[in-house]
Amino acid sequence: MIFDRVKPLDAILATAERKSLHRTLSGLQLMLFGVGCIIGTGIFVLTAAGAQKAGPGLMLAFLIAGAVCIVAALCYAEVAAMIPVAGSAYTYTYASSGEFLAWTVGWALILEYAVAASAVSVGWSGYFSGTILQEFLGLQLPPWLSAGPLALGGAPGGLINLPAMIIALLVTWLLMIGTSESARVNAVLVAIKVAALTAFVALTLTSPEFDTARFNPFLPAGVLGEFGSGLGAVGAAATIFFAYVGFDAVSTAAEETKNPQRNVPFGLIGSLLFCTVFYILVAAGAIGTIGGQPIMGPTGVPFPAGSEELARQCAMPQYAAALVCSDEALAHVLRQIGFSGVGNMLGIAAFLALPSVILVLIFAQTRIFFVMSRDGLLPERLSAVHPKWKTPHVVTMMTGLVVAIGAAFFPVGLLADYANAGTLYAFFMVAVTVMVLRRKDPLRRRPFRMAGVWIIAPLTLAGCFYLYLNLPWQAILVLPAWGLVGLLVYFGYSRRRSHLGRGIVEVVDEVGGEETAIPIHAPD
Repeated sequence: MIFDRVKPLDAILATAERKSLHRTLSGLQLMLFGVGCIIGTGIFVLTAAGAQKAGPGLMLAFLIAGAVCIVAALCYAEVAAMIPVAGSAYTYTYASSGEFLAWTVGWALILEYAVAASAVSVGWSGYFSGTILQEFLGLQLPPWLSAGPLALGGAPGGLINLPAMIIALLVTWLLMIGTSESARVNAVLVAIKVAALTAFVALTLTSPEFDTARFNPFLPAGVLGEFGSGLGAVGAAATIFFAYVGFDAVSTAAEETKNPQRNVPFGLIGSLLFCTVFYILVAAGAIGTIGGQPIMGPTGVPFPAGSEELARQCAMPQYAAALVCSDEALAHVLRQIGFSGVGNMLGIAAFLALPSVILVLIFAQTRIFFVMSRDGLLPERLSAVHPKWKTPHVVTMMTGLVVAIGAAFFPVGLLADYANAGTLYAFFMVAVTVMVLRRKDPLRRRPFRMAGVWIIAPLTLAGCFYLYLNLPWQAILVLPAWGLVGLLVYFGYSRRRSHLGRGIVEVVDEVGGEETAIPIHAPD
């Protein structure tokens, strides 16, 4: 039976019980933490791709994606508070549904984090090329150095997105030598991001250029596009789902929250609602001032975002100022309405803040590798620690190279869709985990116990599956294709080498800042 290996929850929780985390966070602190984690890449980078899919219906797309995130966040919060250890959805699934499904989740998370880091790298490249090089230094990179090949949705004459590749490799190098973010620097970056977007909303919504006529037609591609097209408001929601996924950091803070039963839902729902309203206002400001109608194909259907056809259209002079063609959408909007200075400041904010997101994503992927390797599902040498740097240099270098290659050749919208496919599957399995553990272990202590679980968890399943089916067909297929590769690895290597399969569960005990493995024999 492939579903026969379930990791003992008591063994997993032994890790958490050895940690002495104090409950210090209030609901408001948790909410502000969530706002800082959520606001970032998606809104700076994906506004143009979302507008090409839905036009002014991008505002509705933010609402749809936010609603799915709220129900997913509540599921995530219950499990994260109950199992506050490394591994995220992979570990949760291992404890509820067994090793096989846990492997598929871990494999999907590897896809999610690596491709998401590539997407952020491409987004950073747009702001670097447009704001730093062109606006401040008067330099313009030739297309063959600033965009991927046209056949992959890059630009006419494109060959490689060199800035995106360089920032991915630079961040990888920093992670390899042991440089990490400080909480103080991160707080400053969060403040910069929020201030930049607040200024954008204030300037665009009060601008004389703002015209409600630009919102008509509101849904040029409808609410639902054709299956596999990724178009319409729901298709755009599936893409800009990427803009919300930072909320999982909030749910993992449940262990350190005072009165989690009250403060966790307040922090999660509060931060998601705040960001949803904020995102809608940003979309309204951008569309109301310079328009956000998609570029239509000959059949009256928008060209797919990230496609060769759209790239050709965006190279034409009549679309040079279009929102949907901009690589730095928000800074571009402000420049178009006469606020070049503020637009440049916003570009600098993105230039400064986005590398930290790349760092977190690559770091998170290495942690998934670490946990899977610790369970025997991946070769232990992948997690080898450098004798001088004390970092997992092998897996970090491998991850960074993959991220850099993706960033060098693919457009941001396509990368975000691929990342979302893995994310939606992981969130789907977290909802499954909540229901399985409620049935299998109803008396287990839950610092946060979600009310209405048999309504909210199924809604999460339906919402994640629905958004997945509204991704472009390439993104729909990439998950099962990646999963097939994963199955070959699992049955060819991982299943026979699994520690759990050999009757040993490793619990990691953190002592003095170091990790030591304590073998626990699983019951026969």
